[in-house]
Amino acid sequence: MALKLYIGNKNYSSWSMRPWVLMKQAGIAFEEVVVRFDSFDAGSAFKQRIASVSPTGKVPVLADDGHGLVVWDTLAIAEYLADLFPDKALWPADARTRAVARAVCAEMHAGFGALRHHCTLNVEARLPEVGARLLQEHPAVGDDLRRIVSLWQGLLAQHGGPLLFGGFTIADAFFAPVCSRIVTYGLPVPDDALAYIQRVLALPGVAAWVEAALAEQDFVAFEEPYRQSR
Repeated sequence: MALKLYIGNKNYSSWSMRPWVLMKQAGIAFEEVVVRFDSFDAGSAFKQRIASVSPTGKVPVLADDGHGLVVWDTLAIAEYLADLFPDKALWPADARTRAVARAVCAEMHAGFGALRHHCTLNVEARLPEVGARLLQEHPAVGDDLRRIVSLWQGLLAQHGGPLLFGGFTIADAFFAPVCSRIVTYGLPVPDDALAYIQRVLALPGVAAWVEAALAEQDFVAFEEPYRQSR
């Protein structure tokens, strides 16, 4: 089976982080193809390269060359992998719990717009002063943060941890970029949520992403609304 995952810069691409972490943590073999960001303009090298693979011209993209298939949405990629590798238990086994896990991932996939817009993924940076200012200037960021914490707390209490549904699932991969954002911007969360963040960041798949992001040494100006240099 020949799986290729096309991703952007690890320091900045939260969408790419989700399926990459999922596959690494689950032990699913794949070839990584990094298409670095230079611009999102139609004529940019990034757009030209990724447009040759994906109909949307965006990352991530999963190519299953063995089946002549391209999947270009993070949730669709996760679902395809769960079907392709049922032994990996990427969703919870119980149907009711699995439905909740899907709802959680869909909420992450489509929601929390204020936090995601203002607190962009930047694995390498530490911007607590920016985070404090954003919470003051944009109340919706705090609303998103409180919903995330409440969601985590409820699932951890219900399933006993250490992760949202006990063991590692797609839901934890989907929230891994949020964990990184909370650390980058020093957003205040209670101890149980902080402990969950630390457990997620310690997962081998997440730690491998972070290590590679730190090694990139790229500075992409349009991905850096709060800094002019590293």
